[in-house]
Amino acid sequence: MKTDRLIGIITTIQQKGTVTAPYLAEKFGVSRRTINRDIEDICKAGIPLLTKQGAGGGISIMEGFSLDAAVLTRQELSAVLTGLRSLDSVSKAPASDLLAAKLGADTDIPRDMEIDLASFYKNDLAEKIETIRRAVKETRRIVFHYYYAKGEADKLVEPYRVVFRWGDWYVFGFCPAREDFRLYKLRRLWNLNVTDEFFTPREVPPEKEPNRSRTESMTDDYIVTAVYEPAVKYRLVEEYGPASFITREDGKLYTEWGFSTPEDALRWLLSFGVDVQVTAPPEMVKKMRSAIKKMKKRYKT
Repeated sequence: MKTDRLIGIITTIQQKGTVTAPYLAEKFGVSRRTINRDIEDICKAGIPLLTKQGAGGGISIMEGFSLDAAVLTRQELSAVLTGLRSLDSVSKAPASDLLAAKLGADTDIPRDMEIDLASFYKNDLAEKIETIRRAVKETRRIVFHYYYAKGEADKLVEPYRVVFRWGDWYVFGFCPAREDFRLYKLRRLWNLNVTDEFFTPREVPPEKEPNRSRTESMTDDYIVTAVYEPAVKYRLVEEYGPASFITREDGKLYTEWGFSTPEDALRWLLSFGVDVQVTAPPEMVKKMRSAIKKMKKRYKT
């Protein structure tokens, strides 16, 4: 705790230029005598602090002595705290305020960016992330029940890290049953537990690393041609970017995209309702017609 306080004192003086002992005592919740001893210890460590009595006086760093490499600027500190606050949104033990106190950061450090990584399911997400991180640290396998396109199944996985990608949280690990590295979305993962089974971490092949772009991580062998209404342009831009379609003379949006499977394409296209018309391949046109007929029967009165 004393080391943390000393770092905080140095950072505070560096940021403010001159501070008083009463100010530091109140800020760090200790007596003025303790602050005086801290100042002596800092000086003994080779950082020259000057104390000036009277009005306008206080404690400062000797002119010409630079601590640029040892402390953070306000802009750097703001960036660090922004990152930590974002992690606080998915953590059961928030750390940003504690670190801010250690670094001597004031409440006036600007909050010019707010990042909420939890969305609307913070409680479940924080619990899962904490459990997975513990399993990674202890190199223990985890088990969970997983829901995916083909159904659901119980999984046994060797966890390597928690990953935030493409707007969602995943656990990246090795699946012994599949003998391969996989990403599992935490929102589809339930009944998570850490087992008593230890594992030896394997070397991750570069092509299996989860830090590749979404387009690099997905196959696009199934090509579908479709025309969208202008009203859904925002969705196309959000998913694939403004260069992913051609605007026709009638204002409609022409696309020729690749999907991993016909099933993935069908789910995506059906989500647009009447705002999309599939033109190729013929197989996908038939699948769309069949799905629409089934929906009509379901809602037939």
